[in-house]
Amino acid sequence: MKLESIRVPIKNRLLADYWSPNTAIHEFFEYEYNDKSFEKRVQYLDQHAHDQKELTAIIRQFMEPLGISKKANEHLQQLEQGAVAVVGGQQAGILTGPLYSVHKAISVITLAKEQSAKLQRPVVPVFWIAGEDHDLEEINHTYTLQGATIKKRAYGERSRRKTMASVTSINKESMTQVLNTIMKDIGETEFTEMLIKQLVDTLNKSETFTDFFAQLMNQLFKDEGLLMIDAADFKFRQYESKNFTRIIHKNEEIARVVTEKEVELERAGYGNPILASNEAANLFFVEDGERHLLERKNQLFVNVAANIKLSREELLEIANKHPEQLSNNVVTRPLMQEMTLPVLAFVGGPGELAYWATLKDAFSVLDLQMPIFAPRLHITIVTRHVEQLLRELHLNVADVWDGKALQLQEQFVAEVQDAEAKRQIQTMQQELFEKYAALQTYLEEQHLLLDKILTKNKENHLKQFEYLQQKIEQTVLNKHETTIRKFMTLQNELYPNEGLQERTYNPYQYFNEFGPMLIAEMLKQDYNVGNHHYLLYL
Repeated sequence: MKLESIRVPIKNRLLADYWSPNTAIHEFFEYEYNDKSFEKRVQYLDQHAHDQKELTAIIRQFMEPLGISKKANEHLQQLEQGAVAVVGGQQAGILTGPLYSVHKAISVITLAKEQSAKLQRPVVPVFWIAGEDHDLEEINHTYTLQGATIKKRAYGERSRRKTMASVTSINKESMTQVLNTIMKDIGETEFTEMLIKQLVDTLNKSETFTDFFAQLMNQLFKDEGLLMIDAADFKFRQYESKNFTRIIHKNEEIARVVTEKEVELERAGYGNPILASNEAANLFFVEDGERHLLERKNQLFVNVAANIKLSREELLEIANKHPEQLSNNVVTRPLMQEMTLPVLAFVGGPGELAYWATLKDAFSVLDLQMPIFAPRLHITIVTRHVEQLLRELHLNVADVWDGKALQLQEQFVAEVQDAEAKRQIQTMQQELFEKYAALQTYLEEQHLLLDKILTKNKENHLKQFEYLQQKIEQTVLNKHETTIRKFMTLQNELYPNEGLQERTYNPYQYFNEFGPMLIAEMLKQDYNVGNHHYLLYL
């Protein structure tokens, strides 16, 4: 295994500016990303430290059914004794979701180790599972590469209700079918049988999307002691009760400052990622596991579609007595993390960076400080077969991202097409149409008006010529299928669906090739959070 760091132009302007000094985006964050910021942030956390015993007990209780490793237990003890944390999170996707879920966890672990060494104090890695999210259409599918073709594989069970991932039961028979299809797509290796057994065994221990996700993530990262908590965990919700109260009391002000900050962000040229409004409550009301987004109207917290109307007093009582009936959105989730966890840094992707840029003043409204934002690692896995094809076709990964594999494919297809066959068909077509023209002239001289029939006949002949041309072209392509497949393999391995690999495929495609020890090997590599992209050659 070899790790290579490359610098490529960042298409996301906000992220590019975040890594550049003296750009406008830095005004929207509390800290720039450097060692001095980490030293200042940890001093701030020391000054605002509070008892972490209850928090630790809740995380321990959540993780016990998953199995607490020796390293995780060590991190729990450190957290209980006042350790700070590097935090990242993701939705509970099938087979851990896209590769960037795993990359986030690797980023969290790597940064926690790095800062623990630099600050000379315990820094623990924490993964926040967004089990409260209800958009199941985002997490109910994955993609595979079958040969050189991308396949979307989805869990077929649907629900009309917007239930949270943490309360949505999995139909194990349907999910097993999806898992078998996925493994069949990616082909059989020496690891396939073992992986299928592991996945099915894990599925049988799981009841919900979040269960399945948490079990798999714990299997992958237990040796590193990655701590996990589900945002929708009942005990954790009870722990958040007073924090919900703070958010409700400052609700109008939070909405106002976020809306104003987003206007500034757009004015600075970075768009409006949240589409904030002064009426947004930035909270969901949970009823029978279903989330309903609230907004403020006429001094009430309402969701018109769900016929929910709550006074401030009623909402405060819910926060006090039944906090499990409340849930955060993209605005209040970072605030809740700051109020519940000792966040040294938050690890996020480009999308999260965008909406965090609107939140600095919202933290201030609650007398909080925005933590350091650490952009996650970007990693592309290069299999041995792909590496071989790159050498053979004299390309590199960045070339494929730039579309050069597709350009070469188009050039090759143009070169192998049978130009003589095409010329002969065009000649036949021209000669036939000349004869039709002569016939039409003769018929007109004889006052035989058959224009419509002649036109129809020519159209039929034209269709036959087009059909013949297509068949010749397809036959030629079939003859050169092996070469064409090479270009498509590079494109779909390295830039699937016109995006980075980490946004499309799940890690099990690569476990099937390299083995389940892939994560352990990935974690042995020397990463640094920064303005670069890692290529991992298997």
